Amino acid sequence: MAFPDGFGFAVVARDAASRARCGRIRTWHGHVETPIFMPVGTQATVKGLLPDQLRAAGARVLLANTYHLALRPGAETVAALGGLHRMMAWDGAILTDSGGFQIFSLAERVKITDDAATFQSHIDGRLIELTPERAIQIQEQLGADVIMCLDECPTSVGDRAVLQSAVARTSRWAARCKAAHSRADQALFGIVQGGVDLDLRAESATALREIDFPGYAIGGLSVGESHDEMLTVLDATVPLLPDNRPHYLMGVGRPQDIIEAVARGVDMFDCVLPTRNGRNAMAFTADGPIKLRNAAHERSTEPIERGCPCTACTQFSRGTIRHLFQAGEMLGPILLSLHNVAFYLRLMAEIRAAIVAGRFADYRRDTLARLGQ
Repeated sequence: MAFPDGFGFAVVARDAASRARCGRIRTWHGHVETPIFMPVGTQATVKGLLPDQLRAAGARVLLANTYHLALRPGAETVAALGGLHRMMAWDGAILTDSGGFQIFSLAERVKITDDAATFQSHIDGRLIELTPERAIQIQEQLGADVIMCLDECPTSVGDRAVLQSAVARTSRWAARCKAAHSRADQALFGIVQGGVDLDLRAESATALREIDFPGYAIGGLSVGESHDEMLTVLDATVPLLPDNRPHYLMGVGRPQDIIEAVARGVDMFDCVLPTRNGRNAMAFTADGPIKLRNAAHERSTEPIERGCPCTACTQFSRGTIRHLFQAGEMLGPILLSLHNVAFYLRLMAEIRAAIVAGRFADYRRDTLARLGQ
């Protein structure tokens, strides 16, 4: 299958000692250099941050959530407002996930059949039926550059029979999603499932590869398995995916997780940690996280992180930001969210530079040592 018109992916550099690689994704809203981190804008906004701030921090692609936007304000309303790009005032690329994870983690009274997922809205209790065809229709109305197949996402440590059923259903739903997809200006990615069962991961990857998608995601991780189990799954799964397509690890994660996943050939990441932790007074730094509510920072005139060019670090001290949190001022969460997003995007830029320069092995070793496990 050729890529959709306007979408493409090419590997531009590889690490000699691992599967790490740099690439370039071409979308209808600009090029994206990989490996890349996508800030999460669940409700069509990255909480507390303006689009100009995100772009200045290095963001080139944002993630929005199909499940949440389908419930509120509704896909038809998003379309009436000009689609996600207009609604979010964002001229870069956007990816929407299918909502599968949220159905199984947020919704009540979920019933899964081969035909559809039927669930009760966590907002108003409405009973909603989501078929693969409807998931595609919603995402076509939202208008993102990259959209995802509807998948079944059980916990990675679940019963094998449950995992096996989810893998088979995810494959059938993927075929239906591809058949329903009609917009030529969107790239549809498949999602590999299978928990920590390597045989089921291989079965899922093989089935999706035969359907043929412009990109492939690895779902169902960071949901209860250990760090080592996640890496074992990536070691076994990524080599089964087409090398000339982007590889996307959904919902992961910590800086350490990202570095190790890059070493295993992953190109795309998203996670709520930068903004969620920022709203809870925790800042990521190259020497590990710091908690700004700690009394040790009360009179500190130090920046969150020396050398960081973000507004939080160049204009405010740790003591000032701690005061903002203690006083309940909204500027505190905004500043830490901005710093954390900037940290993640700077981390990705450093990773890309290290791969291109042929020093990723040293960068990986030194950075993991500083971050700690």
